[in-house]
Amino acid sequence: MLWFQHMQLARYSFGLLLRNLSTSNTALPVLTLFTKDPCPLCDEAKEALEPYKNRFILQEVDITLPENSTWYERYKFDIPVFHLNGQFLMMHHVNISKLEKQLQQLEKQTARS
Repeated sequence: MLWFQHMQLARYSFGLLLRNLSTSNTALPVLTLFTKDPCPLCDEAKEALEPYKNRFILQEVDITLPENSTWYERYKFDIPVFHLNGQFLMMHHVNISKLEKQLQQLEKQTARS
């Protein structure tokens, strides 16, 4: 069990490293998925996001990891939960129209900069 937790932590840390490297060279927004393993609803949500994956960086946060206990307390009955650039966006399922609207707003702001 301890080995599994270390692997999860390593995966999470590697994901953060990749995200930081990616965001330094691009203006893509970060879509954070609060999840756990297993989470069939999260898997469905990721499939629904597939056509949009080139418009954001997907960061997954496993709420069952000890360092994410605050997120666990907040979202343990609501995953999947999504934040866009650190702001709550949606929960339970992917709302494509809401995601599209928010992405368009961010893309317009980036184009103006």
